[in-house]
Amino acid sequence: ECKDCGWIAKCRSCDVSLTYHKKIDLLKCHYCGYSEVPLKKCNSCGSLEVNVKGIGTEKIAEDLQPFFPDAAIHRMDLDTTSRKHAHQEIISAFEDKRIDILIGTQMVTKGLDFDNVSIVGILNADSMLSFPDFRSFERAYQLMAQVSGRAGRKKKRGKVIIQTYSPENKIIEAVKKNDYRGMFKAEMSERKNFSYPPYCKLIKVTAMHRDYQLTNYAARDLAILMRQQFGKYVLGPEYPTVARIKNKFLKHILLKIEGGGSVQQIKKQLQYFIEQLNKNKEYKSVRFVLDVDPV
Repeated sequence: ECKDCGWIAKCRSCDVSLTYHKKIDLLKCHYCGYSEVPLKKCNSCGSLEVNVKGIGTEKIAEDLQPFFPDAAIHRMDLDTTSRKHAHQEIISAFEDKRIDILIGTQMVTKGLDFDNVSIVGILNADSMLSFPDFRSFERAYQLMAQVSGRAGRKKKRGKVIIQTYSPENKIIEAVKKNDYRGMFKAEMSERKNFSYPPYCKLIKVTAMHRDYQLTNYAARDLAILMRQQFGKYVLGPEYPTVARIKNKFLKHILLKIEGGGSVQQIKKQLQYFIEQLNKNKEYKSVRFVLDVDPV
């Protein structure tokens, strides 16, 4: 990031910033795999004040080393586990106490059961809580509860440190109190009020094309057809958080299905609408994807 004008290196094909990988000295896109050498000066204003910003696993490991000079610090992420058997080797080394501090992405929580963990830290918990998805609170609770469960196994009391600007957030409070029932009750109440699963089914329709305007118009016209049939149960079209991947623009339309409506029949209706749109020469090259109860 440029300190002078705020410019950030972004992928040429996706609407995401590039991630710096220090070991190979490359900026990489985690969506399409594009990579480039870090620039020495700003691409926008020409300033030489261009620095790496963020808290990736490499940066955290680098920052921790001076505080724990004698500790064996290791990472568990896509880079360190890409080699065959690397994942299991890291787990074995941690279990055998050959690794003192393990820094990882969410994969650290997946089904691992260590009995020698005394402290667990969760960095930037707010990023999970602010994700634009109706399941974000549930997922944040699950992840933090899983991570917290790694500390203090076998009758030894451990410590969990959560980094957040919102300590009063109801999910943070639920994690602190280990209050799954309270979280579940609050989430179910909200979903019932706003008609989200499990009180309805969802179908997400994604329009995608290399042309920005064409994607816009196709999604708009499909939403018009859908509203004629389904009325208020159609939401959007809206851009997703990452609105361009591999040089294709995306736009989402969400359809709620209440009262036990037939998903198969509704999918057939949506396919019919798409076929009608595809009769228009302009929209023939636009791709539409249906996703029932999207994850």
